[in-house]
Amino acid sequence: MNGKRLLSIDALRGFDMMFIMGLSTFIALTCKLFPGGEDSWLYAQMFHAKWDGLFHHDTIFPLFLFISGMTFPFSTAKRLEAGASRKKIFLHTIQRALILILLGLICNGLFKFEWSHLRFPSVLGRIGLAWMFAAWLFLVAGWKLRAAIAAIILVGYSCLLMIPAPDAPWAGSLSILGNFPAYVDRLLMPHHIYKPGFYDPEGLFSTLPAIVTAMLGQFTGEFVSKAKRTHKTVWMLGAAAILLGAGLLWSLWIPINKALWSPSFVLVVGAYSLALFALFYWIIDVKGWTKWTPFFTVVGMNSITIFMVQRIITFKTASEFFLGGAARLMGGVWGEWLLALGYFAMCWLFLFFLYKKKVFLKI
Repeated sequence: MNGKRLLSIDALRGFDMMFIMGLSTFIALTCKLFPGGEDSWLYAQMFHAKWDGLFHHDTIFPLFLFISGMTFPFSTAKRLEAGASRKKIFLHTIQRALILILLGLICNGLFKFEWSHLRFPSVLGRIGLAWMFAAWLFLVAGWKLRAAIAAIILVGYSCLLMIPAPDAPWAGSLSILGNFPAYVDRLLMPHHIYKPGFYDPEGLFSTLPAIVTAMLGQFTGEFVSKAKRTHKTVWMLGAAAILLGAGLLWSLWIPINKALWSPSFVLVVGAYSLALFALFYWIIDVKGWTKWTPFFTVVGMNSITIFMVQRIITFKTASEFFLGGAARLMGGVWGEWLLALGYFAMCWLFLFFLYKKKVFLKI
């Protein structure tokens, strides 16, 4: 297996992360500049589905997890070639998961020392746990066994979703209050979840199918780095079509739902992630059209940094400092639009500075 780094992975990660560093807000405000913009399809894509359903904003997190899974076959090959043992790699996966869990707690307000209601689950925590368990499976099992395990996880999780929460038997088993994963979170950490007494979209039990999301990324990375087939892009697009069909079919039984990380959600967003990577891979690594990629790789190579730093540095204040006067003159939505553009630009310029100084946060 070749441990060579793919530029398309960094570019795709950067594209994904841009939506959480202000691009979604900028696009939404751009829509509002036009009559009826708030009722447009594009505007709706910049927000999460309220419960069932799928919008583009729901794909950001699973795509990042998919990409995290993709990188593991490459990094593992590189470590093995450098003489690292599988035991050392195994221990590194634990270390990485623990660091991500800690960073997630920091994002949730760890340093406020308000222990009574500190939220335990987090986006980074889920990435750490799901990625770690997927990595363990990669280290000990071949792709056929891992594929079987992924299928078992999704089928088993689907069956458990049919069980109504024991503390809310009157509610539907797929409702916000009545789903079994929410019951597990309420039982184990009632005051430490996103919506105390209800549910957490990054809860413990729903992390189980998220492991499969990371595994789908692993399968993709393994295929690209190891397979000798030609026309890899076509193969990946074909696989994406199969995942999409399976996910839509599954959604007739269990709806597409990000908060539950439902099996149909795993497959449909897996299809989206795979198809999008295939496109980036073909353009960048196959055709060699790379002149446009630095705009994205600047972000993609410091993805955890921008996720964390927005909670520490007030880029909004910086945007208002430089553009506040012009925004007030423009007024209304145009002023908001300018400040949103400024926010995005401040984030990007910060990452560009780190990029030029070769400062990267690696976990």
